[in-house]
Amino acid sequence: MRASDVMTCNVISVTPDMTVRDAARVFTDNHISGVPVLDSEGHLIGVISEGDLLRRVELGTDSRQRSSWLDLFSATHEAIDYIKTHAQKVRDVMTTDVVTVTATTPLSEVASIFESRRIKRVPVMDAGQVVGIVSRANLIQALASIVEESTSDAALSDRDIRATLMGELAGRKWAFAGRNVVVKDGVVHLWGIFDSMEAVQAVRVAAESIPGVKRVDDHTEPYTVLPGI
Repeated sequence: MRASDVMTCNVISVTPDMTVRDAARVFTDNHISGVPVLDSEGHLIGVISEGDLLRRVELGTDSRQRSSWLDLFSATHEAIDYIKTHAQKVRDVMTTDVVTVTATTPLSEVASIFESRRIKRVPVMDAGQVVGIVSRANLIQALASIVEESTSDAALSDRDIRATLMGELAGRKWAFAGRNVVVKDGVVHLWGIFDSMEAVQAVRVAAESIPGVKRVDDHTEPYTVLPGI
């Protein structure tokens, strides 16, 4: 799936000259937590979110605890904090380092952006214009909307289940030699020695995703290190 498959096309935006309080009202009126900031020609110049409005002098939340190394740059950081907590215009509190995607960006890349940048939404651009927004909520909604396919006709035989599982495990670092898989009447039996419960859980997850698997029985043993080795 790509960004165009899940993005919100009805993009709500604000202008840089809008007041912070008006921007907050846009959030509450539309039940959203962030919007792009567009100039008079519709060009993206920033993003403003709830995170930009958490520390405000009006709320008494403008104070911040600093780590010792930041004290070396206290004057600059205090100035930045003052702007963020006291400025009345969106242009002064918005985030200008905006990450964007295109309509054809794979959702896997979008998810990576969310994780690496610790953000909750990205504007979708086309020819320099914002054509949509993809948020974390959009990804969750897409997941919830996937229709679960019936597995009654697609159920595999025991032999095919085992072959499919072994193929899925091939090359996985956590699925090392010393394991064995036995499939009987749709039940996957896991045998062998594993060095972590997470490895066993990963094998179980792989097995449960195969059509025809009724359950997974774990007979594995933990790997033990002998004294002096």
